[in-house]
Amino acid sequence: MGCLHQRLGRTRVLPFVRRFKPSEIEAATRGFSTALETGGPRGTAYRARFADGLVATVRRAGGGDPDQEGQEGAFYRELQLLGRLNHRHVVRLRGFSEGHNRFLVFDQMENRSLKECLHDPLRTPLNWRTRLQVAIDVAAALEYLYYFCDPPVFHVTVNSSNVLMDADFVAKFQLSNVSVVGHDSSEGSHAEERIQQRRTELVFQYGVLLLELVTGQSPGGGDGELVRWVQEPGFAGSMQRMVDADLGGTYDAGELRDLVIVARLCTRPGSGTAVVSIPQVLRYLQGKVGDKNR
Repeated sequence: MGCLHQRLGRTRVLPFVRRFKPSEIEAATRGFSTALETGGPRGTAYRARFADGLVATVRRAGGGDPDQEGQEGAFYRELQLLGRLNHRHVVRLRGFSEGHNRFLVFDQMENRSLKECLHDPLRTPLNWRTRLQVAIDVAAALEYLYYFCDPPVFHVTVNSSNVLMDADFVAKFQLSNVSVVGHDSSEGSHAEERIQQRRTELVFQYGVLLLELVTGQSPGGGDGELVRWVQEPGFAGSMQRMVDADLGGTYDAGELRDLVIVARLCTRPGSGTAVVSIPQVLRYLQGKVGDKNR
Protein backbone atom coordinates (compact mmCIF):
# COMPACT_ATOMS: atom_id res chain seq x y z
CA MET A 1 0.00 0.00 0.00
CA GLY A 2 1.47 3.35 -0.98
CA CYS A 3 1.92 6.35 1.24
CA LEU A 4 -1.02 8.65 1.91
CA HIS A 5 0.09 11.73 0.06
CA GLN A 6 -2.53 14.20 1.20
CA ARG A 7 -1.93 16.46 4.18
CA LEU A 8 -4.00 15.19 7.08
CA GLY A 9 -6.28 17.49 9.00
CA ARG A 10 -9.27 17.41 11.30
CA THR A 11 -11.73 17.21 8.44
CA ARG A 12 -9.88 14.59 6.37
CA VAL A 13 -10.73 10.90 6.43
CA LEU A 14 -7.96 8.32 6.31
CA PRO A 15 -8.64 5.62 3.71
CA PHE A 16 -9.30 2.20 5.28
CA VAL A 17 -9.12 3.65 8.80
CA ARG A 18 -12.24 4.39 10.84
CA ARG A 19 -12.77 7.56 12.86
CA PHE A 20 -14.39 6.78 16.22
CA LYS A 21 -16.22 9.25 18.41
CA PRO A 22 -14.72 9.73 21.89
CA SER A 23 -18.00 8.44 23.32
CA GLU A 24 -17.62 5.21 21.31
CA ILE A 25 -14.12 4.68 22.72
CA GLU A 26 -15.32 5.25 26.28
CA ALA A 27 -18.28 2.90 25.88
CA ALA A 28 -16.19 0.18 24.21
CA THR A 29 -13.62 0.22 27.01
CA ARG A 30 -16.33 0.42 29.71
CA GLY A 31 -15.01 3.71 30.90
CA PHE A 32 -11.38 2.61 30.48
CA SER A 33 -11.83 -0.06 33.14
CA THR A 34 -10.15 -2.97 31.33
CA ALA A 35 -6.46 -2.05 31.12
CA LEU A 36 -4.33 -4.64 29.31
CA GLU A 37 -1.05 -2.92 30.11
CA THR A 38 0.09 0.34 31.63
CA GLY A 39 3.18 2.37 30.91
CA GLY A 40 5.84 0.85 28.69
CA PRO A 41 6.90 2.03 25.23
CA ARG A 42 3.38 1.89 23.78
CA GLY A 43 1.59 3.60 26.66
CA THR A 44 -1.62 2.45 28.34
CA ALA A 45 -3.73 -0.07 26.44
CA TYR A 46 -7.36 -1.10 27.01
CA ARG A 47 -9.47 -3.98 25.79
CA ALA A 48 -12.44 -2.68 23.82
CA ARG A 49 -15.62 -4.23 22.45
CA PHE A 50 -17.53 -1.93 20.10
CA ALA A 51 -21.25 -1.98 19.42
CA ASP A 52 -20.75 -3.58 15.99
CA GLY A 53 -18.89 -6.53 17.56
CA LEU A 54 -15.33 -5.37 16.83
CA VAL A 55 -12.95 -6.47 19.60
CA ALA A 56 -9.82 -4.35 19.62
CA THR A 57 -7.01 -2.85 21.64
CA VAL A 58 -7.26 0.88 22.30
CA ARG A 59 -4.07 2.77 23.02
CA ARG A 60 -3.80 6.33 24.20
CA ALA A 61 -1.83 8.33 21.62
CA GLY A 62 1.49 9.99 22.59
CA GLY A 63 1.78 12.46 25.42
CA GLY A 64 1.81 16.23 25.42
CA ASP A 65 -0.89 18.86 25.08
CA PRO A 66 -3.19 17.83 22.22
CA ASP A 67 -4.08 21.47 21.66
CA GLN A 68 -0.51 22.36 20.75
CA GLU A 69 0.09 22.49 17.00
CA GLY A 70 3.27 20.39 17.23
CA GLN A 71 1.52 17.60 19.13
CA GLU A 72 -1.37 17.63 16.69
CA GLY A 73 1.04 17.36 13.77
CA ALA A 74 2.88 14.44 15.39
CA PHE A 75 -0.42 12.62 15.94
CA TYR A 76 -1.48 12.94 12.30
CA ARG A 77 1.96 11.95 11.05
CA GLU A 78 1.67 8.81 13.15
CA LEU A 79 -1.75 8.13 11.64
CA GLN A 80 -0.32 8.69 8.17
CA LEU A 81 2.35 6.07 8.79
CA LEU A 82 0.23 3.47 10.57
CA GLY A 83 -2.71 3.86 8.20
CA ARG A 84 -0.65 2.92 5.15
CA LEU A 85 0.83 -0.28 6.60
CA ASN A 86 -0.70 -3.47 5.24
CA HIS A 87 1.08 -6.72 6.06
CA ARG A 88 0.07 -10.01 7.69
CA HIS A 89 2.81 -9.65 10.30
CA VAL A 90 2.27 -5.99 11.25
CA VAL A 91 -0.48 -5.14 13.75
CA ARG A 92 -3.24 -3.39 11.83
CA LEU A 93 -4.55 0.05 12.75
CA ARG A 94 -8.36 -0.13 12.71
CA GLY A 95 -9.22 3.42 13.70
CA PHE A 96 -8.61 6.49 15.84
CA SER A 97 -10.38 9.19 17.78
CA GLU A 98 -9.73 12.90 18.00
CA GLY A 99 -10.36 15.49 20.66
CA HIS A 100 -8.68 16.34 23.94
CA ASN A 101 -7.73 12.67 24.45
CA ARG A 102 -6.60 10.97 21.26
CA PHE A 103 -6.68 7.21 20.88
CA LEU A 104 -5.51 4.62 18.35
CA VAL A 105 -7.52 1.43 17.79
CA PHE A 106 -5.62 -1.73 16.77
CA ASP A 107 -6.50 -5.33 16.11
CA GLN A 108 -6.81 -7.30 19.33
CA MET A 109 -3.80 -9.58 19.93
CA GLU A 110 -5.20 -12.26 22.23
CA ASN A 111 -1.91 -13.78 23.36
CA ARG A 112 -0.30 -10.43 24.16
CA SER A 113 3.44 -9.95 23.71
CA LEU A 114 6.15 -12.45 22.85
CA LYS A 115 7.93 -11.31 26.00
CA GLU A 116 5.01 -12.51 28.13
CA CYS A 117 4.82 -15.79 26.20
CA LEU A 118 8.50 -16.47 26.88
CA HIS A 119 8.90 -15.19 30.42
CA ASP A 120 5.56 -15.40 32.25
CA PRO A 121 5.76 -18.55 34.43
CA LEU A 122 1.98 -18.87 34.38
CA ARG A 123 1.85 -19.16 30.58
CA THR A 124 2.14 -22.42 28.65
CA PRO A 125 5.64 -22.40 27.10
CA LEU A 126 5.87 -21.85 23.36
CA ASN A 127 6.85 -25.02 21.52
CA TRP A 128 9.78 -25.19 19.14
CA ARG A 129 7.74 -24.97 15.92
CA THR A 130 6.02 -21.82 17.14
CA ARG A 131 9.35 -20.21 18.08
CA LEU A 132 10.82 -20.99 14.69
CA GLN A 133 7.74 -19.58 12.97
CA VAL A 134 7.95 -16.42 15.10
CA ALA A 135 11.52 -15.92 13.86
CA ILE A 136 10.26 -16.13 10.27
CA ASP A 137 7.20 -13.95 10.90
CA VAL A 138 9.27 -11.14 12.46
CA ALA A 139 11.81 -11.24 9.64
CA ALA A 140 8.96 -10.98 7.12
CA ALA A 141 7.54 -7.93 8.93
CA LEU A 142 10.94 -6.22 9.06
CA GLU A 143 11.63 -6.90 5.39
CA TYR A 144 8.29 -5.27 4.57
CA LEU A 145 8.91 -2.21 6.76
CA TYR A 146 12.47 -1.63 5.60
CA TYR A 147 12.44 -2.72 1.98
CA PHE A 148 8.88 -2.59 0.63
CA CYS A 149 7.28 0.41 2.33
CA ASP A 150 7.52 3.64 0.36
CA PRO A 151 9.07 5.49 2.08
CA PRO A 152 10.73 2.80 4.25
CA VAL A 153 10.01 2.71 7.97
CA PHE A 154 13.35 3.14 9.73
CA HIS A 155 12.24 4.10 13.22
CA VAL A 156 11.50 0.71 14.73
CA THR A 157 12.82 -1.21 17.72
CA VAL A 158 13.04 -4.99 17.55
CA ASN A 159 12.45 -6.71 20.88
CA SER A 160 10.07 -9.25 22.40
CA SER A 161 7.85 -6.51 23.83
CA ASN A 162 7.11 -5.17 20.34
CA VAL A 163 6.22 -8.58 18.90
CA LEU A 164 2.59 -9.43 19.64
CA MET A 165 0.85 -12.79 19.26
CA ASP A 166 -2.66 -13.31 17.93
CA ALA A 167 -5.10 -16.07 18.91
CA ASP A 168 -3.26 -18.59 16.69
CA PHE A 169 0.19 -17.48 17.94
CA VAL A 170 0.95 -15.75 14.66
CA ALA A 171 3.54 -13.05 15.39
CA LYS A 172 2.84 -9.47 14.38
CA PHE A 173 5.16 -6.51 14.78
CA GLN A 174 3.86 -3.49 16.71
CA LEU A 175 5.34 -0.07 16.04
CA SER A 176 5.83 2.06 19.16
CA ASN A 177 5.30 5.80 19.36
CA VAL A 178 6.23 6.50 15.76
CA SER A 179 7.33 10.13 15.39
CA VAL A 180 9.29 10.24 12.13
CA VAL A 181 8.23 9.11 8.67
CA GLY A 182 10.28 8.69 5.55
CA HIS A 183 13.81 8.89 4.32
CA ASP A 184 16.66 10.60 6.09
CA SER A 185 16.38 14.32 5.34
CA SER A 186 20.11 14.74 4.71
CA GLU A 187 21.67 14.33 1.29
CA GLY A 188 24.38 12.31 -0.36
CA SER A 189 26.80 9.99 1.38
CA HIS A 190 25.68 11.01 4.87
CA ALA A 191 22.13 9.81 4.15
CA GLU A 192 23.41 6.50 2.79
CA GLU A 193 25.61 6.01 5.84
CA ARG A 194 22.68 6.68 8.16
CA ILE A 195 20.47 4.21 6.27
CA GLN A 196 23.18 1.55 6.45
CA GLN A 197 23.67 2.19 10.17
CA ARG A 198 19.98 1.72 10.86
CA ARG A 199 19.86 -1.47 8.84
CA THR A 200 22.83 -2.78 10.81
CA GLU A 201 21.14 -1.89 14.12
CA LEU A 202 17.98 -3.68 12.97
CA VAL A 203 19.89 -6.85 12.06
CA PHE A 204 21.65 -6.84 15.44
CA GLN A 205 18.38 -6.42 17.36
CA TYR A 206 16.83 -9.24 15.35
CA GLY A 207 19.77 -11.50 16.21
CA VAL A 208 19.29 -10.76 19.92
CA LEU A 209 15.61 -11.67 19.55
CA LEU A 210 16.58 -15.03 18.04
CA LEU A 211 18.79 -15.74 21.06
CA GLU A 212 15.88 -14.95 23.36
CA LEU A 213 13.64 -17.34 21.41
CA VAL A 214 16.22 -20.13 21.65
CA THR A 215 17.26 -19.72 25.28
CA GLY A 216 14.14 -18.25 26.92
CA GLN A 217 16.46 -15.78 28.65
CA SER A 218 16.16 -12.00 28.69
CA PRO A 219 18.85 -10.56 26.43
CA GLY A 220 20.37 -8.16 28.98
CA GLY A 221 21.39 -5.39 26.61
CA GLY A 222 23.44 -5.11 23.44
CA ASP A 223 26.63 -6.64 24.88
CA GLY A 224 24.80 -8.94 27.29
CA GLU A 225 25.60 -12.50 28.22
CA LEU A 226 23.71 -14.08 25.32
CA VAL A 227 25.56 -12.05 22.70
CA ARG A 228 28.91 -12.76 24.34
CA TRP A 229 28.09 -16.47 24.42
CA VAL A 230 27.12 -16.79 20.76
CA GLN A 231 30.28 -14.95 19.68
CA GLU A 232 32.58 -17.31 21.58
CA PRO A 233 34.65 -19.67 19.37
CA GLY A 234 33.26 -22.75 21.14
CA PHE A 235 29.60 -21.69 21.15
CA ALA A 236 28.50 -24.74 19.11
CA GLY A 237 29.54 -27.15 21.86
CA SER A 238 27.29 -25.47 24.43
CA MET A 239 24.13 -25.01 22.34
CA GLN A 240 22.31 -27.93 23.95
CA ARG A 241 22.91 -26.47 27.41
CA MET A 242 21.66 -23.03 26.36
CA VAL A 243 18.31 -24.20 24.96
CA ASP A 244 15.28 -23.10 26.97
CA ALA A 245 14.53 -25.80 29.56
CA ASP A 246 10.80 -25.10 29.03
CA LEU A 247 11.09 -26.91 25.69
CA GLY A 248 11.65 -30.14 27.58
CA GLY A 249 14.24 -31.28 25.06
CA THR A 250 11.63 -31.28 22.27
CA TYR A 251 13.22 -29.45 19.35
CA ASP A 252 14.95 -30.14 16.06
CA ALA A 253 18.73 -30.12 16.56
CA GLY A 254 19.39 -29.05 12.97
CA GLU A 255 16.96 -26.14 13.16
CA LEU A 256 18.46 -25.13 16.49
CA ARG A 257 21.92 -25.01 14.92
CA ASP A 258 20.63 -23.00 11.95
CA LEU A 259 18.87 -20.46 14.17
CA VAL A 260 21.87 -19.98 16.46
CA ILE A 261 24.22 -19.56 13.51
CA VAL A 262 21.92 -16.89 12.08
CA ALA A 263 21.90 -15.15 15.47
CA ARG A 264 25.71 -15.31 15.54
CA LEU A 265 25.96 -13.69 12.10
CA CYS A 266 23.41 -11.00 13.02
CA THR A 267 25.23 -10.00 16.22
CA ARG A 268 28.81 -10.32 14.94
CA PRO A 269 30.84 -7.22 15.87
CA GLY A 270 32.53 -5.53 12.94
CA SER A 271 33.07 -2.34 11.02
CA GLY A 272 29.49 -1.10 11.36
CA THR A 273 28.11 -3.05 8.40
CA ALA A 274 25.94 -6.12 8.99
CA VAL A 275 27.27 -9.44 7.70
CA VAL A 276 23.79 -10.49 6.57
CA SER A 277 20.59 -8.66 5.66
CA ILE A 278 17.03 -9.28 6.81
CA PRO A 279 15.93 -10.49 3.33
CA GLN A 280 18.82 -12.99 3.28
CA VAL A 281 17.89 -14.27 6.73
CA LEU A 282 14.22 -14.58 5.78
CA ARG A 283 14.90 -16.57 2.60
CA TYR A 284 17.35 -18.83 4.47
CA LEU A 285 14.90 -19.64 7.27
CA GLN A 286 11.99 -20.09 4.88
CA GLY A 287 14.09 -22.52 2.86
CA LYS A 288 15.04 -24.52 5.94
CA VAL A 289 11.44 -24.82 7.12
CA GLY A 290 10.24 -25.62 3.59
CA ASP A 291 12.78 -28.41 3.28
CA LYS A 292 11.61 -29.90 6.59
CA ASN A 293 7.95 -29.78 5.60
CA ARG A 294 8.41 -31.46 2.20
